[in-house]
Amino acid sequence: MPTIRLRDDLGRTLVFPHPPQRIVSLVPSDTHSLFALGAGDRLVGRTTYCTEPATAIPTVGGTKNVDLDAVLALAPHLVVANQEENTRAALEALAQRVPVLVSLPRRAADGIAHLARLARILGVAQDPAVVDLLRRGYDLLRAAPPAGPGVFVPIWMDPLMTISGDTFGSDLLACAGGRNVFGDRLRLYPLAADLGKTAPVDAAGRDVRYPRLRADEIAARAPSLVLLPDEPYAFSADDARVIAGLAPGAAIEHVSGKDLFWYGAWTINGLPRVRAMIDRHRRD
Repeated sequence: MPTIRLRDDLGRTLVFPHPPQRIVSLVPSDTHSLFALGAGDRLVGRTTYCTEPATAIPTVGGTKNVDLDAVLALAPHLVVANQEENTRAALEALAQRVPVLVSLPRRAADGIAHLARLARILGVAQDPAVVDLLRRGYDLLRAAPPAGPGVFVPIWMDPLMTISGDTFGSDLLACAGGRNVFGDRLRLYPLAADLGKTAPVDAAGRDVRYPRLRADEIAARAPSLVLLPDEPYAFSADDARVIAGLAPGAAIEHVSGKDLFWYGAWTINGLPRVRAMIDRHRRD
């Protein structure tokens, strides 16, 4: 098999003379994707948050507190990571010892392209089951419906936070036919500025994709549908009642956070579920 040379989402060139046979995944959605690509038997390590599928594989800590010694002790040929999920210090330390593929998909299409990139690295891109999986993913994106109801997706309760348009979750919502009512709302710095209590300062390169909201902003954006994911924060029935009071007239639906935020293979089954949910409210 010819040497594979490609770039990750940090723009770093990675070279694989042979498909890696020992892999550590530091990203739950990538762990799922590795199994979907038929490479689950190559996974020698995962994080404690990698619960799909439920298999007995050694863990190396959480996504934010990776045990570097535990990773290196597994002698991986490849570590699969994510710029947002994992810490920069951990990834830089690992990259000095082992190839680290870092992703940061901000669009649903980026997630499918990342799945295809993994298939190339693994040497399975021509396997019929993988070809079919990727085809279904791209077909789903091409069949995106027109924009429908205005949707509010909170991701945290205290402080109340949501996603801007420059996020994977917002783009997946658009691919499902929803319109993110906070698509243009950026996070402001400092916190008092985000809450409308002072003037904002220059964000100076900091992440502005997850704004903290004032209660009055929600009613002003007038969403017709609120989707409450079960991750990264699990919204309770009490939380749903509070949010219903902030978004009068909006329908409230609980949804799998994996369906909204897990990129790669999970999207291929999760996107149709989100699309079906939004379609129900499109008809109402």
